[in-house]
Amino acid sequence: MPTTVEIPEPLRLQHRNSPEGRTWLGRLPGYIGQAMRQWQLSVDIPAGGTAWHGNTGIVVPVVAGDGRRAALKVAFPHDEVLLEPAALRLWDGRGAVRLLESDPSIGAILLERLDETRSLLELPMEEAVPLWGVAVRALSIHPDNRAGWNQIPRIAATAERYCDELPQRWSDLNEPFPRWLLEAALEVCQTHGAVSLRSSGNDVLVHTDLHFMNILARPGTDGYLAIDPQVQVGDAEFALAPCLWNRLRDLPQHDAEAGLRRRASRLAAAAGLDEDLAVQWAVVREVENALWYLEAAGHGDDAQRSLWVASTMAGKTLPGLPPAHELKALS
Repeated sequence: MPTTVEIPEPLRLQHRNSPEGRTWLGRLPGYIGQAMRQWQLSVDIPAGGTAWHGNTGIVVPVVAGDGRRAALKVAFPHDEVLLEPAALRLWDGRGAVRLLESDPSIGAILLERLDETRSLLELPMEEAVPLWGVAVRALSIHPDNRAGWNQIPRIAATAERYCDELPQRWSDLNEPFPRWLLEAALEVCQTHGAVSLRSSGNDVLVHTDLHFMNILARPGTDGYLAIDPQVQVGDAEFALAPCLWNRLRDLPQHDAEAGLRRRASRLAAAAGLDEDLAVQWAVVREVENALWYLEAAGHGDDAQRSLWVASTMAGKTLPGLPPAHELKALS
C-alpha cells in the first residue's frame, strides 16, 4: 500500500484555473498529512489504486490506529462543505454516514467507511426507489435544541432570494427560455418564500443533493446511508429534484416525459412526500440550474438537460430540445 496520497488529476484540473484553487491544491498534501498524523491514520489504498474524489475534494480510504476502516475527506473550502460536519452531527448516523472526527481549520473530516462500489446507481430502478425513500424518511429530522441548527440555511429564504434573482438573471441572458417556465418557478418561490419564512412544523433537515450516487451501502449490511450532504432546512420535498436529473438513460425510449413523471410519483410515494410540492420544487431547482449553466462557459448541454427536466415536470416539455436519451448524462 502507498504511504503517500497522489492527488487525482481530475481534481487538479477542477481547481487549477483560479488563484484560490491553486493555493488549495498546493496546501492539500500538507492538510492530508496533518490529518493523518493527528488522527493516527494509515493509507488504505490498494497497490495501483487511487484516492477517490469529487469536484470539491479528495477522499482517502484509511485505517485508524484501532484497526477501524474509515475515510478521510479533505475538501476545498466553500459554504456547503463547511456545513457538512454540522449536518452529520445532527443526523448522528441516522440515514447518513457517521462523522468520527472533524478539523475545520484544514477542511478535513473523518467518516465511517461505506462501500464505494455499491450505490443506488448500480441497482435497478425498482430497487433504488424504495431505498431512496427509506433514506429520505430517516434524514428528515425536525429541528431541536441541539447546537448546529442555526448554521443551516432555510429553503424559504432561498426561495425568497430566487424571487429577486431569477428574473434578472433570465433577463441578463436575453431571455433564453420562455417566460412561462420562469414564471412557473417564481410562483412556487413566491408561495413558499416570504410568507413561509417563519418556522414551520413541517421543517426538516434536507439533503439537497440526494441523488443515486450519494447513497452507499454500509459494509456487511443491507442498509444504505447518504454521503456528501448539501443541506437546508425546510420542506422534505426539496430533496426530490436530483433523482430526476440523474439516470435519464433509464427512462423509457417511448414517451420519456411520462416516464419521468412516473418516476417522480414513485419517489414521492416511497419517501412519503407531497408529490405536487416535490414536483414544484423540482421545477424551481432546474430553472435555477439552467440559468447557472447558461451563465457558465461550456455548459450548454447541461442547460438543455435542466430545461428538459424543468419543462417536463411543469407539464409542457419545451420544443427544440434533444430527446431525453440524447441529453448530456450526469449518471
